[in-house]
Amino acid sequence: MKILFASSEVAPFIKTGGLADVAGSLPKALAQAGHEVKVILPLYEGIGGEWRSQMTFLKYFNVTLSWRQVYCGVFSLERDGVTYWFVDNEYYFKRWQLYGHFDDCERFAYFSRAVIETPGQLDFWPDVIHCNDWQTALVPVYLLEEKYRIPQLGRAKSVFTIHNIEYQGRYGDQVLEDVIGLDKSYFNEGMLAYHDDVNLMKGAIMASNFVTTVSPTYANELKIPFYAHGMDGVINQQSGKVQGILNGIDMDLYNPATNPGLASNFTADDPVEGKLACKLALQRAVGLQENADVPIIACISRLVGHKGFSLVTDVLHQIMGMNVQMVVLGTGDWQFEEAFRNAQQQYPGRFSAQITYSGPLSTMIYAGADLFLMPSVSEPCGLSQMIAMRYGTVPIVRETGGLKDTVFPYNKFTGEGRGFTFSDINANDMLWVIREAVELYYNNKEAWRGLQKEGMTADFSWDNSAQQYLNIYQRIQG
Repeated sequence: MKILFASSEVAPFIKTGGLADVAGSLPKALAQAGHEVKVILPLYEGIGGEWRSQMTFLKYFNVTLSWRQVYCGVFSLERDGVTYWFVDNEYYFKRWQLYGHFDDCERFAYFSRAVIETPGQLDFWPDVIHCNDWQTALVPVYLLEEKYRIPQLGRAKSVFTIHNIEYQGRYGDQVLEDVIGLDKSYFNEGMLAYHDDVNLMKGAIMASNFVTTVSPTYANELKIPFYAHGMDGVINQQSGKVQGILNGIDMDLYNPATNPGLASNFTADDPVEGKLACKLALQRAVGLQENADVPIIACISRLVGHKGFSLVTDVLHQIMGMNVQMVVLGTGDWQFEEAFRNAQQQYPGRFSAQITYSGPLSTMIYAGADLFLMPSVSEPCGLSQMIAMRYGTVPIVRETGGLKDTVFPYNKFTGEGRGFTFSDINANDMLWVIREAVELYYNNKEAWRGLQKEGMTADFSWDNSAQQYLNIYQRIQG
């Protein structure tokens, strides 16, 4: 099968969040299953020279965007059995950050047009065009018309994946004709119209052959107004073609037995000494007291409300009233940053606020911490809890989205489970399970080792998820 995978960011070339991890891992898994996979993404200024030096220029052509004829260059790079196409246009993509510009609608309408035009220019005949989030939401809409003009698109079906429904690509209706180049019928007949605005994600949901989300629980949550950010009616209307497929992680990249950035490597069969060395190295690195016995609770996240950090700040002093240490890595809303800075001053040697983002430090935390706290109000899938378990760090999560699908609660009667969970958005419920986890750490090492081993040996690879996507591709191709 020939698959064209369109994404606004792809790891390891350029990344702001989990979308890049998915776009970097899923195509590789599909290629390993024997399929021909092309990934197309913008050539941003932030893509470094180490990647640019490996690229080959293929050709340039003009993309039609409404009344404009716009330059489009395509560079190619081969990696892990996947071909990556980089769309070059410095006017749109030579910017200091990926998103948040005044003309984002035009930038990603252009990119969507480039996704549609490139197969014809490079003579690639895709069976499936797989699009991701609002930045590529116009691709299924454009495909409705262009597949009859471009022979290479004649067989193509479209799949659209919602990674986070909070960001929908919503603009005033004046963008319809002059910016994205579609006539009023797309608005009047309801494909793009939503509360008198143009909603690009709605258009993708309506126009695509199939819609996926990044976990089964999140797919069900999107039918509920609380989680759907106004799109629950559309999701329910189209529910017959909506399915949740859990994301995976790169099991080779996140492997404590081989990871070169650790103080000591360790395995699921014998994690104790290696993880202890990682713990002491973490304590030294972030200014915590070196103490092999005290449990470290870690958070690695954007410090924003929907990640549940108001729950953490509400009971922070009660958490620190236990015999624990805590480290927080991330940036976000000022009130959470300030609360954690104050906690570091109030609890020197016991609380560390790392108000930054660092890949190497995050790896140290995953490997060196004992507990990983993820109290999200909403979490479509979440990768951090899977990475933490891979390193033998026991998660504490709220039962939402992919957190519910990956972290099975500890059962003290049977010893089964992978971590600790709570269901309500309630700080005291979270505090209760943190106490349970800390008590288990201190009082039942055998059960604790069982939790660690269960998480470390769980299959979070992309193999199963890739097969589910292939089943969808084959279904829509008949």
